[in-house]
Amino acid sequence: MRFLYSLVCLLLIGTVQAQTPDQRVGNIIGTVRDAATQELLIGVTIKVANGTQGVVTDTEGRYKLTLPVGTYNLQASYVGYQSLEKFNLVVTSGNDNQANFELTEENQRLSEVTVKANRATAAASTISSPNSIQRLTTEEIKTNPGGNFDISKVIQTLPGVGGSPGGLRNDIIIRGGAPNENVFYLDGIEIPVINHFQTQGGTGGPQGILNVSFIEDVTLSSSSFDARYDNALASVFQFKQREGNRERLQGNFRVSGTELALTTEGPLSEKTTFLASARRSYLQYFFRLIDLPIRPNYWDFQAKITHRFNKKTTLTAVGVGALDEFSFAVPREVTPDKEYTIRRAPLINQWNYTGGLALRHLIENGYLNIALSRNAFDNALDRFEDARQNDESARAFRLRSREIENKLRIDVNKSVAGWRYSYGVSAQYAQFTNDIAGKIRNAVFDPSGQLVSPEVRIRSNTSLDLGRFGAFVQVNRNVLNNRLGVSAGLRTDMNTFTTTGMNPLQTLSPRLALSYALNEQWNLNASVGRYFKMPIYTVLGYRDAQGQFVNRDNRYIASNHYVAGIEFLPNPTRRFTVEGFFKQYSNYPVSVRNGISLANLGADFNAIGNEAVTSTGKGQAYGVEVFFQQKLVKNLFVVASYTYVRSLFSGANGVLVPSAWDNRHLFSGLLGRKFKRGWEMGLKYRFAGGAPYTPFDIPASQANFLALGQGIPDYSKLNTLRLSPLNQFDFRLDKKWNFRRTTLDLFLDVQNAFVLPTPGLPDFVLSRALDGSGYLTTDGAPLRANGSNGIPEVLPNNNPFVTPTIGFMVEF
Repeated sequence: MRFLYSLVCLLLIGTVQAQTPDQRVGNIIGTVRDAATQELLIGVTIKVANGTQGVVTDTEGRYKLTLPVGTYNLQASYVGYQSLEKFNLVVTSGNDNQANFELTEENQRLSEVTVKANRATAAASTISSPNSIQRLTTEEIKTNPGGNFDISKVIQTLPGVGGSPGGLRNDIIIRGGAPNENVFYLDGIEIPVINHFQTQGGTGGPQGILNVSFIEDVTLSSSSFDARYDNALASVFQFKQREGNRERLQGNFRVSGTELALTTEGPLSEKTTFLASARRSYLQYFFRLIDLPIRPNYWDFQAKITHRFNKKTTLTAVGVGALDEFSFAVPREVTPDKEYTIRRAPLINQWNYTGGLALRHLIENGYLNIALSRNAFDNALDRFEDARQNDESARAFRLRSREIENKLRIDVNKSVAGWRYSYGVSAQYAQFTNDIAGKIRNAVFDPSGQLVSPEVRIRSNTSLDLGRFGAFVQVNRNVLNNRLGVSAGLRTDMNTFTTTGMNPLQTLSPRLALSYALNEQWNLNASVGRYFKMPIYTVLGYRDAQGQFVNRDNRYIASNHYVAGIEFLPNPTRRFTVEGFFKQYSNYPVSVRNGISLANLGADFNAIGNEAVTSTGKGQAYGVEVFFQQKLVKNLFVVASYTYVRSLFSGANGVLVPSAWDNRHLFSGLLGRKFKRGWEMGLKYRFAGGAPYTPFDIPASQANFLALGQGIPDYSKLNTLRLSPLNQFDFRLDKKWNFRRTTLDLFLDVQNAFVLPTPGLPDFVLSRALDGSGYLTTDGAPLRANGSNGIPEVLPNNNPFVTPTIGFMVEF
């Protein structure tokens, strides 16, 4: 930390001595469209807020505004449309910044003209999603303290969003729901995998895949989902990518705390642009340097090609892929926690990709979308007894799995006489193969040699093909002199595998959302809806020893949402919301083996759902969210949110108990300040209440430690203990230098700058000699196979996790 402090001081001194006023200029480019019809708008005025500089869009709805380097807010205005302002747009000499506007006709807003001026700037809601919605811009992601350019990590600072214990994984927990209750769309293409080293059957992992240099903005809907999206119980994320620069080749090279990244973009022809990137991890070298036994290693790739046939028709191709390898090395100094890591975590080899084509064609009063995509996820896990890697006689776990989905979605979106409506259909063909063998626990014998409990193993080799189908309709309308906005939707989904899968009435999913403008500043919002999610493939594909699908009777998980709140917009740059929510779950998968709900699994690197389950679980999540946002004004922006949430699920006994996601209290606060001469500082504080956890069954853990390398939970005491709360302070400092055609951004990003304890789940081990040579035993004899003469020890897991990062980005 002294080194980092000294470096910052040197940077400050050097800049004060050397810098002169910067006369460099850069460009903001973009397009302006009608939000309802997606038609390009000609003659829209784009000007600097509280300034004189401005331009108008050309015959293709495009604009280019040249400004001195710095940070600006831009306003778009057009006769008959609601004005719109975008904040915190950074102009550099290295890259053109892209800011696209979608304007809404005045008679389609929720309230009168005086109200629209406020709603069009700070507000994130729309008539179809009037509540439970948040947005992040690319600049907010890039400069988020402790985020290290990781979109998945930055998302965890939004209201209602929790994470894994200790915050070391990108398990996105929305309002007390499991990570796999979320769905993710990239330019309208669903992407099931957004994290490296993802848990199969979940969506969490320690590092995000998506490159922030592609992202224009991120929208989170945590309720009142648009009916076009299926399989969502907790949230829908929409990642909107920008298009490549159509005028010149440009890009950036970034070195951060975890990776090297190269992004390029530009024109391929007069009508075609591209974006492409490759990223490479160097964490394995950093962990070797600090003597951590884990060696995570990954690559990821991302691309987007946009071709405009004409003003009405655009074809977009998107692709995302990753290669992940997770291995171990013997540390120079053996400690109990390092030894546990080597024993517990599996060797991982994964790859995944998503590729798709999206065609948008403008029709009368609207547009048609056609999306065709394919995604695959290949997962290989291995774990060996006593960390004897590649010794087949010591194998404790083996998994070889692949998921492939081919998807087609068609939707029509129109706006006629004040009505906005959309309808569409979707179809999927999915393939799933899974070969799994694992030891759950050893046989346990009493001192006389009598069997107390038999060995428990899982073995399943499966192949599964199924079709999935869906249809939806969504209608929106403003009434009562545009004060009341009404949005209604209906959806149904079917599949060819489960017993009741082809009955469309089983998954009939209605939803209704209302928004009423009390006056120029206050709005009341409410929504109710019923949502469904198909059981995960690991559950559907599981076969018993006789080769029979044992989970075919599982039903779609159902969740009813009830949400109400109030929104206060005192001025165009400020937003304050309060929302209460209640979610009621049914048909939740419950393990036959141990009787617990799968809602209490998923925060690990293995796979979940490879077992017999029943659709008998219930659950509920409820709470309240408070959110405040001050957009960039006078070089200062502020975001703060507080969430109280309870998350309770039942297992085989029908008793509701706190789930693994029952943090109760979540708070995050962000303060950003921009200074002269390219300096920017960000401060963030995050608090998360202690997550529940289950204590170990010490005798069973002792008996099985050699085989499993971990402890066995005592599920009779499910989630009766809690970790300490998470307190984390993050700090970020940026300095930009603008040259003739390049920009250098040097940054210092410190996660957990106050070195506070990072609470994590405790670990069970059998005590070893200090030199790591062998196990300590009660009788001095070698450790018995059943561990009965071992010395059990529960290791606390509260060591501070601090990641100071000095990095840079060069725009060219």
